[in-house]
Amino acid sequence: MDIAFRPVHELMRLMADGELTSEALLESLIERLDRFNPDLNAVVYTDLDRARERARAADAARARGETWGPLHGLPMTIKETYEVEGMPTTAGAPEWRDHRSTMNAVVAQRLLDAGAVLFGKTNVPLYAGDLQSYNEIYGTTNNPWDTARTPGGSSGGAAAALAAGITPLEYGSDIGGSIRTPSSFCGVCGHKPSYGIVPGRGHVPGPPGSLTDADIGVMGPLARSVDDLETALDITAGPDRDDAPAWRLELPPARGGSLKDFRVAAWLDDAACPVDQSVLSVLERTVVAIEGEGVAVDRAARPEGIELDRSHDTFYDLLTAAMSAGLPGKVFDNMIETAGNADPGDRDYGVRFARGATQRHAQWLRTNERRLHMRRAWADFFERFDVLLCPVTFVPAFEHDQSNPVYERRLTVNGEVRPYMDVVTWVGLTGVVYLPVTVVPVGRTNEGLPVGIQIAGPYLGDRTTLQFARGLESLLGGFSAPPGY
Repeated sequence: MDIAFRPVHELMRLMADGELTSEALLESLIERLDRFNPDLNAVVYTDLDRARERARAADAARARGETWGPLHGLPMTIKETYEVEGMPTTAGAPEWRDHRSTMNAVVAQRLLDAGAVLFGKTNVPLYAGDLQSYNEIYGTTNNPWDTARTPGGSSGGAAAALAAGITPLEYGSDIGGSIRTPSSFCGVCGHKPSYGIVPGRGHVPGPPGSLTDADIGVMGPLARSVDDLETALDITAGPDRDDAPAWRLELPPARGGSLKDFRVAAWLDDAACPVDQSVLSVLERTVVAIEGEGVAVDRAARPEGIELDRSHDTFYDLLTAAMSAGLPGKVFDNMIETAGNADPGDRDYGVRFARGATQRHAQWLRTNERRLHMRRAWADFFERFDVLLCPVTFVPAFEHDQSNPVYERRLTVNGEVRPYMDVVTWVGLTGVVYLPVTVVPVGRTNEGLPVGIQIAGPYLGDRTTLQFARGLESLLGGFSAPPGY
């Protein structure tokens, strides 16, 4: 296997055994960056001088018998939305174009404390708020499986760089599928942690310097193996400094070891948001393969009272409220006007966003109460099951579409034209109720496009979803490099 595609745990073993140096690995990744990034535009900022200096220091420290941590000397990139001292952090927003970070986000600092060498940043959409990754500052990121298609968003640059072997590890964020959708579109692994277990301080948006952790939004890793996801999660999870005096995070152990130890439910399709046959056939083959291992999969089980369309309404109302804090004042004022002038029955996504972003706090409290009842239903469900399998999106990676406004974009699903924003329906099902979700590649469409699956588990059951994903990765083969890389 090309050194560029070795999983992190193998790279760390090679460096520990003296068969590979941090400096040599970094130079190998830079060579791939120079070769492949011009066509992908996945990595949009590099600090190679500092990275080379740190890699040499890591090698010298290892030669002295010192150990920096589990990522000692590992070169990697990070999503542009994380503050990293000395690097730009803009979330693709023109008004933050000149912002240079003077501190490290909690996630970035924990990766550095574990020994990582951060050599660059990966692309995102404007305000990290689209299902594609393009912006006025950095341009468009392409999918390495087909450069005419998007890698997804908002961690699209992260997933594309991983799939192309430009970086061995990445860290993204997810409020509306921003880890999960790019992982599926690019054929890599991603983990959306249980809400609140990885601190978000130092992540943009809101504006640089914000201290608020957005509702629903989480910070989580992307990698090419499940083992690497868990390593990165262990490094970064745990209380921020304000909470650390009083509590520690101890995630429960996985509920099983091999696939057959798990009680499995599958929700692969729904009339409220039909999945394109190109994706559904891959998911169905996955379930059949799991059943072939002696696992009983319940395809009819659902949390009591949970319906996909009603869940999506709750998710979208809370999502738009959470995203409103990062909007410029003029944009917010326009949304107040849009919401006020709209017909009460108007279900256009643009109107719905305006209503959600500008809703009264009393309305948010009522919606949150619905969410709390949904969380209780999911908790009851996971007393009967250990994991739920469901789609990430209803389509594979689609062709670039930068037409505006975003709410007028359309996608074709099984021959039917659907609103572009319907893509977030399946990720919202698990996101709004704070569940952990691991995504692994499970196959490809007839066109050769990768498809991932959501493996959801009980709140704080991150090790359960990761362990099941590990079994599925072993069964189906896991990551494979795109042709030509």
